[in-house]
Amino acid sequence: MPNGGLNSHLFGKREEILSWDTRYKIALGLASAILYLHEEWDQCVLHRDIKASNIMLDGDFNVKLGDFGLARVMSHKLDSHKTGLAGTFGYMAPEYVMTGCASKESDMYSFGIVLLEIVTGRKSLERGREDESDDDSESDEKSLVERVWELYGKKELLSLGVDEKLGDDFNMEEAECLLVLGLWCGHPDKSSRPSIKQAIQVMKLESPLPVNLPLKRPVATYYNSTSSSSPLSVNSSRASITFSSKEVGR
Repeated sequence: MPNGGLNSHLFGKREEILSWDTRYKIALGLASAILYLHEEWDQCVLHRDIKASNIMLDGDFNVKLGDFGLARVMSHKLDSHKTGLAGTFGYMAPEYVMTGCASKESDMYSFGIVLLEIVTGRKSLERGREDESDDDSESDEKSLVERVWELYGKKELLSLGVDEKLGDDFNMEEAECLLVLGLWCGHPDKSSRPSIKQAIQVMKLESPLPVNLPLKRPVATYYNSTSSSSPLSVNSSRASITFSSKEVGR
């Protein structure tokens, strides 16, 4: 794959900046790959480790989704597959972190994080930048999805959410589409995420963006399996920070 991994273009030291048209092409290519895995093969394939470094690019920047070492196959009739925790923190859905149950929805969460990386040029987890206030101790603890959700709530998505290396050279409608879709996929409640078919319709501008996405990122709540009256709340990004961006379960 002559153009290597997507991560090297977004976060590496390549001199050539990944253009907006190419970024959108990559996003659509990744969506197409997930559609095949989730819906179009005889059984459903859960990738479980969708991330920028596993998105390989050929000479024309066509996408090949690689590294199926953690993938699991399940019947299309099943909702989830108990696998145990494995993957890369920063891309892992909160319910997957809590239960170890992988699903199409947990793959969609990872897909959403990659979309945010493609638009912002920032990693799913990273230390605070120099331009952020030293007095803001919380800044180092926020994941990319938290940062972008804050911009969404302040209506600053396009002014502050697009990779500064692009300048003004990007399509505003497409950028808003990928950012909002990334948040939709990154919703803490898996039942609130779109399917890959819905996501592709939005990316092709054939369906509208969600109008009920909350301005503030919700906190996911789960119930202890031993007692339905014992709710557990989890913010997956803070759990992720504990382990930095290490891979687990390899």
